[in-house]
Amino acid sequence: MNAHTKAILDQLDAHYGREYICYLNHENAWQLLIATMLSAQCTDARVNIVTKDLFVKYPSVEAFAEADLKELEQDIRPTGFYHNKAKNIIACCQRLMALHGGEVPSGLEELTALPGVGRKTANVIRGNIFHEPSVVVDTHVKRISKKLGLTKEDDPEKVEYELMKVLPKDHWILYNIQIITLGRTICKAPTPKCGECFLTEWCKDYQNRQKKESRKKK
Repeated sequence: MNAHTKAILDQLDAHYGREYICYLNHENAWQLLIATMLSAQCTDARVNIVTKDLFVKYPSVEAFAEADLKELEQDIRPTGFYHNKAKNIIACCQRLMALHGGEVPSGLEELTALPGVGRKTANVIRGNIFHEPSVVVDTHVKRISKKLGLTKEDDPEKVEYELMKVLPKDHWILYNIQIITLGRTICKAPTPKCGECFLTEWCKDYQNRQKKESRKKK
């Protein structure tokens, strides 16, 4: 790990601590799996409102596997893209019942073989449930990592591999939690609050913009 990366991680630890926080409410692996699938293009806060009743109505993987598609669509409608999400959730739970005895597997390949489960969702499960070091690349992580100069990639999977190279394993899950907090409070898109940010000294994007401004003034 180079000095630039270490300085960023030290600042993140100092401001946000090293506690593992999951913003999606869940009591077990399958609930987190479904909540993460629902969180695509939707806020965690809205997902938590929906799942509060959803997990009462459907109390098991089997219940979701046997759900009526049209009914489930209406149950999850507030999360958006509900046609696709409902179809994937039912198919995913049917596969869990058929191949895994209703249990959520821990392997990346087994998880990504489930309908509607990509690397991001799989890594959320692996990190939060099975405590397997994993890098979760969501919109905040992709955007802010590029600003900080930790990656030059745009493809989430390529960003994941780059971050795995530059971040120590004990920060893989932690980094995601910290960057989400930063992205929601300070480094917002499209209007970041750079004046409030504690990372401007190490932010390549901020430094480049400052240089351009100083050149204009000359």
